[in-house]
Amino acid sequence: MTAPARTSAAARSSAELIRAEEPVLAHNYHPLPVVVARAEGTWVEDVEGNRYLDMLAGYSALNFGHRHPALIEAAHRQLDLLTLTSRAFHNDRLAGFAERLATLTGQDMVLPMNTGAEAVESGIKVARKWAYDVKGVPADRATIVVAADNFHGRTTTIVSFSTDETARSGFGPFTPGFRVVPYGDLAAMEAAVDETTAAVLIEPIQGEAGVVVPPDGYLTGVRDLTRRAGCLFVADEIQSGLGRTGRTLAVEHEGVVPDVVLLGKALGGGIVPVSAVVGSREVLGVLRPGEHGSTFGGNPLAAAVGTAVVGLLETGEFQRRAAELGAVLRDGLTQLVGAGVVGFRSRGLWAGVDVDPAIGTGREISERLMREGVLAKDTHGSTIRLAPPLTITEEELRSALGSLAKVLAQGPGPV
Repeated sequence: MTAPARTSAAARSSAELIRAEEPVLAHNYHPLPVVVARAEGTWVEDVEGNRYLDMLAGYSALNFGHRHPALIEAAHRQLDLLTLTSRAFHNDRLAGFAERLATLTGQDMVLPMNTGAEAVESGIKVARKWAYDVKGVPADRATIVVAADNFHGRTTTIVSFSTDETARSGFGPFTPGFRVVPYGDLAAMEAAVDETTAAVLIEPIQGEAGVVVPPDGYLTGVRDLTRRAGCLFVADEIQSGLGRTGRTLAVEHEGVVPDVVLLGKALGGGIVPVSAVVGSREVLGVLRPGEHGSTFGGNPLAAAVGTAVVGLLETGEFQRRAAELGAVLRDGLTQLVGAGVVGFRSRGLWAGVDVDPAIGTGREISERLMREGVLAKDTHGSTIRLAPPLTITEEELRSALGSLAKVLAQGPGPV
């Protein structure tokens, strides 16, 4: 990382900036008390110049690290040419982006959007439209089967089928049309599917729930069930996709091809919000002009960055790194089981680590790691998530694991 810029006398400290946020920002987040000012690769610096190893990567939005040169160059180049036309006109970057993303994911068509929640909402709309136009479900009767402990976003429709009361409480009335079944339970899913079912919508690996990996054969079973039932399989790969698990998509671990895949986060390279619904022509072909849209979806800047992201993944380098370093991560966490870790789940460079509650909550462990120069984030209870950029080196990864071991060895105590 380049040397930090000289701090002026008028610059505010981390503590001052955190206090300044309190009266003017809605309190919908509880960040760790670190104020990041600069970043490069796997490292960030706060306003005082303290360096931290990033083991969260923006919830996988930074799969390629902070300010990856190829992505920054693509953004700079496009900024000098064209940033937005809206979809009222064509732009010269969108076709190439869609062609390469469809090829990368093994699908036919692309519906470009901006945020992950928009991709999920779009996937829901497409599934319902397909159910009415193709499957013949009576108007306004379509249902979608989802899994308990899911996390697909924060819109009112999406929280309608969340089982997290923190996400739901106070935001009703809720959107009907969803059936919730336990994650990993094929029998329960089959019982919930009927002639009104438009789609099964699941995360191939549940991220917010603590990196919950389903039983072997589950994704294959979902694919078989949806085919037999004549409904769609919609896979939310917004966190699990684009290299994170050692494959381009997490469904590839079971050789499964869904009807629709939802992408986001890493698709924007940590530079701009980019998301997409990718799917078969039979499904995405149900949309007609005026039925769905987005002013910024598919804008030239997003398409340029997204194309550069696809270019990085086309080499296979990042998928290989995630697989190889994922073995290092798994081995390191295995050694900590019984030494402060009571269990963990991992796939590629992604892990949910359950810490002994007697040592501390996930938040407390994250704050202690921060003091050791490592940034991670808690999820529920005493579980923390580890999802470093796929550019991390083995030495950096082992250092982070060493810091976790040190924090756990300190035992319970004040943060």
